[in-house]
Amino acid sequence: MPDSSPTAAATKPAAAAPTRSFGRFELRALLNKSARTMLWIVYDERNEQELYLCMPRVAPNSPAAAEDWQKMANAGARVKHPNLGNVVEVGQVEHWPYVAYERALGETLDERLARGPAPVPNEAADWICQLLEGLAFAHEAGHAHRDIQAALVVISPTNQVCLLGLEVAQEVFPANANFNAVTRRAVREAAEEDVLCVGLLLHRLLTGRPVLELNDLQMVIQQMQPIGHEVVRLGWETPHPIPDPLRAIGNRATDRQARQRYHMARSFLRALDGWRTAANADDGGPIALLIDRLQRVGHLPGTTTALNAVAQSSSMGGKHISVLAELVLKDMALSLELLRRVNNSLKQQGAPVDGTVLNLQRAIAMLGLNGVQEAARSLKPWPGVLAEQPAIMLRKLMDHLQRAGQIAQALRPAGYDAEVIYLITVMQSLGRLLVTYHFPEDAQQIRQLIQPLEPTPDHPNPAPMTEQAGAYAVLGCDLDTLGQAVARYWSLGDELQHMIRRQGADAPVRHADSDAETLRLTASLANELADALLQPEPLKRQAAIETATKRYARTLHIGLREVELAINPESGEGAPDEPEAPPVVAVPKASALRGRFTSGGR
Repeated sequence: MPDSSPTAAATKPAAAAPTRSFGRFELRALLNKSARTMLWIVYDERNEQELYLCMPRVAPNSPAAAEDWQKMANAGARVKHPNLGNVVEVGQVEHWPYVAYERALGETLDERLARGPAPVPNEAADWICQLLEGLAFAHEAGHAHRDIQAALVVISPTNQVCLLGLEVAQEVFPANANFNAVTRRAVREAAEEDVLCVGLLLHRLLTGRPVLELNDLQMVIQQMQPIGHEVVRLGWETPHPIPDPLRAIGNRATDRQARQRYHMARSFLRALDGWRTAANADDGGPIALLIDRLQRVGHLPGTTTALNAVAQSSSMGGKHISVLAELVLKDMALSLELLRRVNNSLKQQGAPVDGTVLNLQRAIAMLGLNGVQEAARSLKPWPGVLAEQPAIMLRKLMDHLQRAGQIAQALRPAGYDAEVIYLITVMQSLGRLLVTYHFPEDAQQIRQLIQPLEPTPDHPNPAPMTEQAGAYAVLGCDLDTLGQAVARYWSLGDELQHMIRRQGADAPVRHADSDAETLRLTASLANELADALLQPEPLKRQAAIETATKRYARTLHIGLREVELAINPESGEGAPDEPEAPPVVAVPKASALRGRFTSGGR
């Protein structure tokens, strides 16, 4: 039986230590011993090569158990993937089974970390992504690892990562168990534990030291909530600065509440790879995936069937442009499609313009009736590619943004055009809209992550995750970045790209030194107020409204009375009676802002 205890001292100082053997293998070093597995370096005299030998910490307790172990290990050995160690041999010496791998695969992660400094975040993310690629493939083939440790992750000189020990750690059953009838722990449950262990490895790489100062990750799990009392979060004193998206991903992987963690290796991989790709290239990762979706299925489905009927009828030609603009504004997808088409056309023509067109009347005039009809026909009818439940969530989001746009119209400073502020308010949530439509499962994950957490004795008032952190943890980048990338892809100008960047919840609201900044901040306040209205409890809702008002009051010269009238215009006399679709204007360049966002003093 392999043993980690030191050999007996030599009776004479000059005598060589006896060679330890395991069958035909010469035992050279014990690299790791966890609660479930052991990893040895051995020398195979028959083939004259060094091998890794991975074996269970506890030998099977019966011939039937040994036979079942061999069956599962052989099945795991048949799973081939570049990031899973290629099995050389599955065998048994006496009652000890083992799985052998070539030592030439590389050095263990423990060995790599012991001989050098902690990797930079990009390198750590690359290693973990490779590990997750192999692990996800194994999980999808119906296998679980059950004892992921740093010593079982091997890195080649070219930074190729592979995982050793698949199906080596198996469940232990009584010696008289019937292995044809016994019910094993669900692979999904074991797979979730594998994913948690990978999250702990990411923490170790980023912090430069073992989590909770324990090398055995199974012992760490026993100390973590909800089983134990420890909370594993990335600290601030790390060998290298950790970018906020990567920090959010790492903290979600080891969240104290199990429901908040990654449950599948693919989900973890997608978030981490999304951040890694976006960090290396502005147009990569989730951005590239989203733009590909836009090219194939469009940005949003149409919501107004009556508009399509009008677009296909001859009566449309006799309608005034302002009436057509009013119809277009009721369809969020068509409004965005017209703006996309007219600005992309101007860019392709290379014609000099006074800035991005954010004027539906001007867009209609430039595209012509045929262009508007073509744009309307290009939209997929509601609900597009969505199933019933995701379509309901998208409709709720659109209604929410329409409410925010109406609040912004009521709060806009005197003289500014109501439709301009409405469209800017909606486009500040462009990323959220597109993710909800194109990646509904990811949008659902983000919604779940930002839900209030359940209080515990250790954390009676837990703070929920922000939407930005939730997007980081799911996609690897935030929703604003996605919206900005799409705005650039649509050839929208720099000025509009600035205005559709919503004010950060923690960022101070400073003096607005331009019309564009005034519009941006007004739209941001309207979106914060609309979000506050989603609070389920009246006291929390009112507190959120007052907090948002206080943030913007000095800059926008508004008070709580104006905000209350904007939210409930019917509650006071003299509330502004806004038309459903007021006139629209173009967004000019910064050098010509003054007076270009107004509508004749309306």
